[in-house]
Amino acid sequence: MAVDLLKYEKELYNQGYKFIAGTDEAGRGPLVGPVVAAAVILPENYILEGLNDSKQLSPKKRNLFYDIIMRDALSVGIGIVDNEEIDKINILEASRKAMNIALDNLEIKPDYILTDAMKLNREVTALPIIHGDALSESIAAASVIAKVTRDRLMVELDKLYPEYEFAKHKGYPTKKHLELMRKYGIIKEYRKTYKPVRDLLKESSKNA
Repeated sequence: MAVDLLKYEKELYNQGYKFIAGTDEAGRGPLVGPVVAAAVILPENYILEGLNDSKQLSPKKRNLFYDIIMRDALSVGIGIVDNEEIDKINILEASRKAMNIALDNLEIKPDYILTDAMKLNREVTALPIIHGDALSESIAAASVIAKVTRDRLMVELDKLYPEYEFAKHKGYPTKKHLELMRKYGIIKEYRKTYKPVRDLLKESSKNA
């Protein structure tokens, strides 16, 4: 049975809410680079056929949907928290911070917020929905914007450090990435508190 991605939004429209923001983040798992969040307010009862959690979409489809959402959304906000901040406050808090930044960057103030399982302490009610990126049109839209934005940042990082092949693995701990990390060492964009990075730094200091 097909999921009604507007189920939550329709209930809120019926209660009189007008500007519903969906928010989601991308980049909790990578060893390198920032975590990126997006907040998206779509037009009322907006449907983008085929939209789903960004992880379920091909890169080509994500890029196509990114352009459509950026064109059609009433407002889009982006929040970026870098690797140094992630190391200071941990990835959960960094993801929360990125979502709050994204929401603050919306040009239209939302009157209700739907999040992908993230509790937010804001004046406006924020409802955390488990697997929200596969259950809500607004959150799915935010997941696409966040994922494409982060992937593009990793492509830019790849230009600075082509030997690490960031454009291919986007910083995730693939076998190839771990091999390259061991070969070329830890650059400043790595998350030093993440285990594979931490272990390699310890190993390097022992051998120094």
